[in-house]
Amino acid sequence: MSSSAYPRWAYYPPRDAAPPWVSAFVGAVAAVEDELSSREVEGLKSDIALAKLRPGLEALGYRVESSKKADGKISLPVLFGEQGAPRVRYEVDAVHDELGVLVEVEAGRGARGNAVYRDLIRTSLIVGARYLALGVMIEYRHQLRGKAQSVASYSEAKDILDAIYASNRLHLPFEGVLLFRY
Repeated sequence: MSSSAYPRWAYYPPRDAAPPWVSAFVGAVAAVEDELSSREVEGLKSDIALAKLRPGLEALGYRVESSKKADGKISLPVLFGEQGAPRVRYEVDAVHDELGVLVEVEAGRGARGNAVYRDLIRTSLIVGARYLALGVMIEYRHQLRGKAQSVASYSEAKDILDAIYASNRLHLPFEGVLLFRY
């Protein structure tokens, strides 16, 4: 099934060339296309997609969430309190500590639950976040009142980021955002 266009991706701000880490990251996504392409694989959830990406990302130096249990999650500081202890922390799907790349992978909720906005805001607040790599499905298929529905998740997320970067009204604190579809 492999094609040179998988995965499709866009880097923001669009006036900047993608940094070197993007090529390796996109390669890790492409390596699992047969198991990950939401156009071909039914029933993908974000946890399943992340599990498929885990080996490739870990090989690149990322820490990747391994379970929903406390010891398998990745929790990063947002605010510090007394004695310098982290007081507010947010969870992310993966992080490359050295590069400052935070990764969020969304599935159905990403298409219909404003997860893209949530990820942009929450990740913006995490200490040391330099980049966000945001993965969304090509399309999300579901049933609504017995009728088949399809949401163009990647296109909708791309429209959001295009608007943010074109309007110049909302300034994200990232050096860049990688949007990729799976």
